[in-house]
Amino acid sequence: MSYMTINNRRVEFTDEKNVLSVIRKSGIDLPTFCYHSELSTYGACRMCVVEDDRGRIFASCSETPRDKMVIYTNTPRLKHHRKMIIELLLASHCRDCTTCTKNGVCVLQKLSRQLGIKEVRFENNKKQLPKDLSSECIIRDPNKCILCGDCVRTCDEIQGMGILDFAFRGSKMQVTTAFNKDLAQTDCVGCGQCRAVCPTGAITIKQDIERVWEALSDPEKRVVVQIAPAVRVAVGDKFGIPKGENVLGRLVAALRRIGFDEVYDTNFGADLTVMEESKELVERLESGDNLPLFTYCCPAWVKFCENRYPQFRKNISTCRSPQEMFGALIKEEARMGEADDSRKTVVVSIMPCTAKKAEITRPEHFNEGEQNVDYVLTTTEASRMIQESGIDLTQVEPEALDMPFGISSGAGAIFGVTGGVTEAVLRRLMNSDRAEDLEAISFTGVRGVDGIKEASVKLGDRDVKIAVVNGLKCASEVLDKLDAGEIYYDFVEVMACKRGCITGGGQPVPIGPRTKKARVEGLYKIDKMAQIKLSSQNPIVATVYDGILKGKEHKLLHNEK
Repeated sequence: MSYMTINNRRVEFTDEKNVLSVIRKSGIDLPTFCYHSELSTYGACRMCVVEDDRGRIFASCSETPRDKMVIYTNTPRLKHHRKMIIELLLASHCRDCTTCTKNGVCVLQKLSRQLGIKEVRFENNKKQLPKDLSSECIIRDPNKCILCGDCVRTCDEIQGMGILDFAFRGSKMQVTTAFNKDLAQTDCVGCGQCRAVCPTGAITIKQDIERVWEALSDPEKRVVVQIAPAVRVAVGDKFGIPKGENVLGRLVAALRRIGFDEVYDTNFGADLTVMEESKELVERLESGDNLPLFTYCCPAWVKFCENRYPQFRKNISTCRSPQEMFGALIKEEARMGEADDSRKTVVVSIMPCTAKKAEITRPEHFNEGEQNVDYVLTTTEASRMIQESGIDLTQVEPEALDMPFGISSGAGAIFGVTGGVTEAVLRRLMNSDRAEDLEAISFTGVRGVDGIKEASVKLGDRDVKIAVVNGLKCASEVLDKLDAGEIYYDFVEVMACKRGCITGGGQPVPIGPRTKKARVEGLYKIDKMAQIKLSSQNPIVATVYDGILKGKEHKLLHNEK
């Protein structure tokens, strides 16, 4: 084992890829703007500079660790350099911090305080640029960009989209779209991964908080809210609750105190998705038409396919996403009960995903001329509403969801992680109710965080080939091979965000390796505790099929082709 000396302390290291990783391993949180372990090393911000025993200063993120290195992380020269970098960044930065959406979670703000910046000696002579408000999902404010390049590399290296890039040179340099087009005029799918890595307020979520407050204060409206599975293991991050802890009961109580009339679980909609999608898979396997069957649950993936691979549009499932199925169900129930309650029903979804804001406006998600889901709040927005109400989530006593849509099989919970949809569909198709048989599916290869996973399962006398994909760059790789006839699958699950909804663009940030792991484990724990075999005879599902759907499944649960 090799070792290096950091601030006069011996630190061992093995396979760390850079000096920065060894420093952080030793318990020193060296500041960075542009470094992310899953992205290529950029080395632009220079905040992670260190000094060796010969007085050489270098960026630790781009330096390979060597045996017997001697480095210092906090010398007077380094302090001077870091302070100057922050001061220069602030000098060309829009400093409306108190009203900025990122106030309190901005990395630039945090490091300014950490390094003791008390004044900015330089004037801001930078020309103010217009905000890009064209997207339904995110807002881009170039006046708050510090040119760290995190969004550029994420969009290119993880998503393979290349929507954002650097333009111009020197003091005129910007991060922008090709030909400075609005985001709505590009192929941007609204996944929000650029927002998840942006350290400042340059890319933020498009907020719907005010419109939801208005609906809640209207006595003529019945406001119903549904909570996505990945939300319950992430919303606690904003309130100091341990990472990955399931806070659904506390969240339900908080939402009732805010003023929501009914609080439900999107897992119920996920169960309906499992029922319908498994049925559709069997039908396609029997007919041999439009295989492989692609999942529809992720709106960013659907838009990506439509934009870049329109030849595969017919392969996408006709089943609506869980939030849309549930929204259609609630609106249909409201139409059936108009005589009992004359108030207009408004459906709000709390989602981990920014792209869900665009999904609800798609024309196929209207029934009887009415939008199935009226507003989407991300996990971050829901947290803000709770904070605005003065509610401390840690002090709220948990409450149960409303019935009858507060019960689900548990399989819906794992929709929030890559491979979860596939696992739930396979359980539905398995001819066994035994818990050990259902659990055995988890060992088929559909779990894990690899970008592309493959599995083969036996359904009846047929071997069904499955692929589970997360990250749009990986999706491109699979689609290119399918198009060229190099590979074949019967069923393909695609999620735009790496690891699935737990790292969605609307989740609280930053999302480090421990947070990701904790959220995954939290969802699988929920599933294990509530695992129930789904079938059409199950009272959970039968209540809806017999009481509300009554033969309207295709109209309410499927998109018309």
